[in-house]
Amino acid sequence: MTKRLFLKTLLFAIISTSVLSKGMKKMYLKNAKLKTIKKDFKGNEFQNGVFKNLYGQSGKTTILDILKWKLSPNPQKEIKKHEKYALQVIKNEKALNTTEDFIYWLGHASFIIQLDGKRIVTDPCLSAPPFIKRLTELPIDIEKIKPDYLLISHAHYDHLDLETIEKFDQCVALVPLKMGQMIEDTNKKIRTQEAGWYQQYDIDETFNITFLPAHHWHKRGINDYNEILWGSFMIQTQNKTIYFAGDTGYSDHFKEIQKIFKKVDIAIMPIGAYSPRWFMKSSHINPQEALLASKELHADTMIPMHYGTFDLSDEPLGEPERLLREAGDDRVHFLAIGEKLVM
Repeated sequence: MTKRLFLKTLLFAIISTSVLSKGMKKMYLKNAKLKTIKKDFKGNEFQNGVFKNLYGQSGKTTILDILKWKLSPNPQKEIKKHEKYALQVIKNEKALNTTEDFIYWLGHASFIIQLDGKRIVTDPCLSAPPFIKRLTELPIDIEKIKPDYLLISHAHYDHLDLETIEKFDQCVALVPLKMGQMIEDTNKKIRTQEAGWYQQYDIDETFNITFLPAHHWHKRGINDYNEILWGSFMIQTQNKTIYFAGDTGYSDHFKEIQKIFKKVDIAIMPIGAYSPRWFMKSSHINPQEALLASKELHADTMIPMHYGTFDLSDEPLGEPERLLREAGDDRVHFLAIGEKLVM
């Protein structure tokens, strides 16, 4: 079958049943029970059951876009085929037996952040998304993690794994608007709290956690485009600010966040899954953009993530780390999987 005939066959075979109703009133959603830290922010724009991306269209790809990507030759195919890159994994079952504050990488976008004895897990995906192989082992038995809080930036499969959620009982999931029901349906022992952008979660702790913008999108099923919000997080202790970017393309939201928080001590930034740029640019920053964004946040330290655990795009697995090291920015602090940064 020729490539042209293959495209036509798929286009006729795949019929979208997603039809947005017309004429519904535009709304601005937020959690009325939470504090909004940006005074002029009315809430997240929501119309026809869909959240709007304030920073431009992202993720609204057509079948043709996906087919163009999958059927186009990858100029780095041979490099990927022959590379022998692998992230280091440090296995130590006693690594969490400490009262110190630390950041500990579990792989991809999953970290344990321990603050004042409370354990936070970001974007819990400790198995693998459907049809994608996990390339790194977990550094520790999942049963030993025992989080107090989950921070879930968005619902893409590589950031929210329901099998992982099933293993985390008696914790609180801090999530975007419209995500709570999915989490509670998966594990009824998890309590959820939803927030819109620039809203501070109501937690009785020595630290604050605020949900913030990202240039991204939602899609988990066939007909659910942007029905659940997405974003990033800022964690503030008495003497530290930790920014977790989730997934994001580059946009003005980094500068807007800096205007509110002034500086960031540690920015955890994605650096992988960026190629081909015509397809990935609006969804994922590359290493150079991650550096720029961390500078715009006035971050003292940048911890790279979102590379090496899953093969999600066209660039070689080792390229994000190599490009970032070649940039020679001494603010960058690489972690091995299973390595702690003590704060």
